[in-house]
Amino acid sequence: MKCLSVAQPFADLIISGRKTIELRTWNTNFRGEFLVHAPLKVRNDDCARLGITKKLPTGVIVGKATLHEVRRYESATALDNDRNLHHAAVEFGDRTIYGFLLKSPKVFDAPIPYKGMLGLFEARLVGAASDHNEIVRDILDEEHRYRLIGRH
Repeated sequence: MKCLSVAQPFADLIISGRKTIELRTWNTNFRGEFLVHAPLKVRNDDCARLGITKKLPTGVIVGKATLHEVRRYESATALDNDRNLHHAAVEFGDRTIYGFLLKSPKVFDAPIPYKGMLGLFEARLVGAASDHNEIVRDILDEEHRYRLIGRH
């Protein structure tokens, strides 16, 4: 399954549904569900700016979301108009910016330890099952059962 590393606090904002646009300097043709990975780096200045004081998980897959569209930002004004959807404070200068429009976020109650990579990458979760897709389905099914029952 595809996965995207997003620095904290932004990974947390995505899976909580408060961040519906993820900004990147590169475009993608990918559409669909992907895993949200929180790397080891926490952007403390952004945490302070956004009023986030809780300890955020890092080095783990924290949830999933669906990328359903990509918006190309042609101007700083257009980017600023969506600030409450992407929460970025950084100006990107003359670079072209792409906004990955996200929906259907889901937080995992039990984050999955994983080392991230750059770009949209294929998460290779290894376990007892021989088929990678079967492992991913098992993890997501387990997460769904956990939500229904409230405990493992």
